[in-house]
Amino acid sequence: MEHSLSARAGAGSSRLPEIKDLIGNPLLAPVPRQETDDGFLPSDTIKPAPRWRTTDRVLKMLLECNLARVRADSVAEALGMSGTTLRRRLRQDQTNYQFLLDRVRQYRCERSLRERWRPGKCLADELGYLEVNSFYRAFQRWTGLTYSEYKERYGN
Repeated sequence: MEHSLSARAGAGSSRLPEIKDLIGNPLLAPVPRQETDDGFLPSDTIKPAPRWRTTDRVLKMLLECNLARVRADSVAEALGMSGTTLRRRLRQDQTNYQFLLDRVRQYRCERSLRERWRPGKCLADELGYLEVNSFYRAFQRWTGLTYSEYKERYGN
């Protein structure tokens, strides 16, 4: 039986966008090369291409990293900006770090459960939740079902 955490019953127009809808492809645009007369690139011309949002770059990082160890400040530092700048740029993209983290956690959870059924504690750890009950609440928010109800319906 086909199942998906994204296919929450009764979600209607309040349905969250899919991860693939949030990510632009390719995620990082090439920076045009602009040399000065001496052949060096001036530091003020090396900027990310404006068409690739900060949101895309954050999602790419979250999809590739260990969610148990990642924090907003470490993501900001890896992107070469302060935490305040990261929050401001995500706000300009009409989102926030916690929303993106939640969507990546949902995506990884869905992918993991498609491969094989795992205890909630294991998934909670893998997804970076400090408390297993926080994972269970998030899971119910994503699916409209408790983890055990979901296992009864779709578990292997």
